[in-house]
Amino acid sequence: MTSPAATDAQSSGPALSGVVDIAQRLIRFETVNPPGAEAACVHWVRDLLQAAGLETRLLASDPQRPNLVARLPGRGLVPPLLLHAHVDVVPVAGQQWSRPPFAAEIVDGELWGRGAVDMKGHLAMMLAALLRLAASGTPPAGDVILAVVADEEAGSAVGARFLVERYPELFAGVRYAIGEDGGAELGLGHQVRLHPIVVAEKRACWVKATLRGIPGHASRMAGESGAADKLRRLLTAIEGGGLGTRMIPVVDHMLAELAGVLPDPFGGRIAAFRRDPDDPASLAGLDRDDARYLRSLVQHTVNATVIRGGTATNVLPAEITVELDGRLLPGPFGREEFLAELRANVGCEMDLEVLVEGEAMPEPTLGDGYHRLARIMRAKDPQGVPVPMVTTASTDARLFPKLGIQCLGWLPLRHEPGRSYRGRLHCPDERIATSALEFGADCFHELLISHD
Repeated sequence: MTSPAATDAQSSGPALSGVVDIAQRLIRFETVNPPGAEAACVHWVRDLLQAAGLETRLLASDPQRPNLVARLPGRGLVPPLLLHAHVDVVPVAGQQWSRPPFAAEIVDGELWGRGAVDMKGHLAMMLAALLRLAASGTPPAGDVILAVVADEEAGSAVGARFLVERYPELFAGVRYAIGEDGGAELGLGHQVRLHPIVVAEKRACWVKATLRGIPGHASRMAGESGAADKLRRLLTAIEGGGLGTRMIPVVDHMLAELAGVLPDPFGGRIAAFRRDPDDPASLAGLDRDDARYLRSLVQHTVNATVIRGGTATNVLPAEITVELDGRLLPGPFGREEFLAELRANVGCEMDLEVLVEGEAMPEPTLGDGYHRLARIMRAKDPQGVPVPMVTTASTDARLFPKLGIQCLGWLPLRHEPGRSYRGRLHCPDERIATSALEFGADCFHELLISHD
């Protein structure tokens, strides 16, 4: 059901181009996933782009959850560039918000609302840049394609996956795609304004481990044959969060750049971690969240998330199941290697069932697309530092490489020291500065008119 705010946003028409106005309209569509119900929002974006003269096409496996592919024709001098963004948002239920999450209020220079960061504010930057380019009357060097999709927050089945599998011809010739950055963020003392450019993602390998033991009366010792003891051994094996460290080239490059631009003690800590990621003292003194993020980039992570088992307090369980959220490093790592390593670390008998396996992605590289974005950031914010980053989360960027497209995550923001917006995604009181939206839209416009 469309909310009153969404109805008002739709009926008020598409005639606008300011990034803040666009972001407000997008937030007012309640596209919480589940169920999604992105149709009204996607139709509004379609009308906005059609009015500006762009070619548009709606594609859907579910009429209530359509996707939009729009194209601004270029001069054919360079390959097409793909921008992609999702309009579904995560739920707000159970969260305590200071302001209505879908009212899109502007207070003290900040736009409040679910999706302000992830990723309706981001989409607004793309749309404002496209509209500005279309209004100029000068075609870009190459076609610009915008894919506005549903369902990213719940697996992408009716969104990007549907487009990639059913309509690959719409993306023919595309070499680079720009999407969200998956919340990639490092504070590191806020001594330097870092501009993350995501060049790779970890991929999911969710597993259900079944631990079986000899049932019986719980007044007697179960010992190593008990399912509960096997559970203890499993949880102990993964209590550090992963399966042993390994340094992949793109993470090594990222750490080298960070160590070079950060003042001490932060630069020194990063350098020490790069030399010996197994040393628990190498990141001492860093913010806990920063340290956890960095350690997640040098190992396949495994976290126990759901545990089920037992029938009564006085009965030894015959079976306990544990659901594990595994995340594999980017590169040549597969499920069989991951499962074998997990078994070896735990050291007891267990059945492993893969519940979800993310798409294998090519070895990450820092190619022309990355350097193009880095040049734009240096020009737009000379005091900031663009850095390549790997994100631990998964986005729609895992799907487009099937078509030979290299995906980059880029949310160009300029914020004051000590203030960040990426950390607010999926959280109550999500908001973003209006000046950050305007800065991002300007960066995207620069991307669209550059001829690299």
